[in-house]
Amino acid sequence: MRNFWNKIISKIDTPVWLEIFFAVLILLRIPSFFEPYYYGDEMIYMTLGEGIRQGVPLYSGLHDNKPPLLYLTAALAGNLFMFKVLLAIFSLFSVYLFWKLVKNLFPNKKRLQMVSTLLFGIFTTLPTLEGNIANAENFMMLFTLLALNLFFVAKDNLKKIFWVGFLFSIATLFKIVAAFDILAIIAFWVIYTRLKTQDLKLLVTKILALTLGFVIPIGLTFVWFYFAGSIKEYIVAAYLQNIGYVSSWRASDIQKPFLEKNAPLLIRFVIIVIGFIILWLKRNNLSKQFVFITAWLLTTLFAATLSERPYPHYLLQSIAPTAILFGMLFTLKNIEQVMVIVPLTLFFFVPFYFKFWHYSTINYYKNFIQFATKQIGKVEYFNRFSEKVSENYEVAKFLKTSARPNEKVFVWSNDSSAIYTLSKRLPPTKYVADYHFRDFSNPQEVIDILSKTFPKFIVITENSYTFPELDEFVQANYYIVREIGSSQIWLYIKR
Repeated sequence: MRNFWNKIISKIDTPVWLEIFFAVLILLRIPSFFEPYYYGDEMIYMTLGEGIRQGVPLYSGLHDNKPPLLYLTAALAGNLFMFKVLLAIFSLFSVYLFWKLVKNLFPNKKRLQMVSTLLFGIFTTLPTLEGNIANAENFMMLFTLLALNLFFVAKDNLKKIFWVGFLFSIATLFKIVAAFDILAIIAFWVIYTRLKTQDLKLLVTKILALTLGFVIPIGLTFVWFYFAGSIKEYIVAAYLQNIGYVSSWRASDIQKPFLEKNAPLLIRFVIIVIGFIILWLKRNNLSKQFVFITAWLLTTLFAATLSERPYPHYLLQSIAPTAILFGMLFTLKNIEQVMVIVPLTLFFFVPFYFKFWHYSTINYYKNFIQFATKQIGKVEYFNRFSEKVSENYEVAKFLKTSARPNEKVFVWSNDSSAIYTLSKRLPPTKYVADYHFRDFSNPQEVIDILSKTFPKFIVITENSYTFPELDEFVQANYYIVREIGSSQIWLYIKR
């Protein structure tokens, strides 16, 4: 056993600066281990993860619109602290794999390797782009980087290319946008394929091997959910609803014709194609590294802007190629040092044009230092993340002590998923967030479900949108047993 581990360690040949950087990244992640249950997406993942732990089937029993691996990861974690620990582990391995990728691309450029890796590690860790949040982008990039490392040693080896596709499929099972990175590989192959029969046949064969590897893991999930009896719900939630997610930020355009509504998306696709054509035309004057990295950046930016929503964690998918381009800008001494300005300009244009949000890194660490040095208490620290955090904790504590683990509770609140995961009590519906009801349900369906299940407790907060039927149902069948802040907790009256 000792010899086995010695062999493994000997293969991980990392420079001293990278090992020091790992320690810095761990230090930067320490505050994330003390974050409260507050971030909406994380709370949804944790709620579905708790559902899995309690035997509730995904999609048919509890709903969200991502593939299953993120929820399975949350289930494996079991609580937010361990979820953040898993995130840190994934992140450190991603940084290592990124360094290996840059080393493979630029074997004799140690300064470029260092600059690129430092930038990648920092911007996938800091809260500026939500590197501290357990979103799908932070998990899927590990498998994307694994795939790309294998890709650059695969050459024309079809078996290895198959496994490249397989790894991309695993990344896609965290979030569908990971699939767009494959387009960079295909574009790279096409750009450097000569118009000869033999070369074209090899191109088709490689694409088929890549596609086969990509299809198998996703196909196996279809088989699993088919036998689990929830194949329809899986297809709708994890795939079809994501089609509707495209350009969904422009709510006023929903009723417009398809071409008019999706014109911005089609324009962005045309820009990518034009970019590929330019790379093809200039391929003899550019290094293969520059061509691939630019093509990779184009595909990731397209993925990041699919929905046109300004969430900063979407940009994490583009950080890897951007970091390499910055490394080239700061360290190369040839014409490509100047040419990287073109794709980098595109990277900065995207968040400016789409008005991407960003979060204060300084305040994040300042608040934690004040908390760690006892300048502020736990309640104040938590409430700096969201003013409702302490109230949610109190409501969840009441539910956890007043309802048995198998008893259902129903929370009508903007923070419903946080209360579910904190209390480890699940709803009688498959929807766990307020926007799920707005997007996929209606008031009558809510009342029908409540009328059949009569959950032991119903929680309604003032900051949530209510409707007359819910008020009437609650008044007729429940009475208030507790008020915590703006939250009313109603107990079912057995008749």
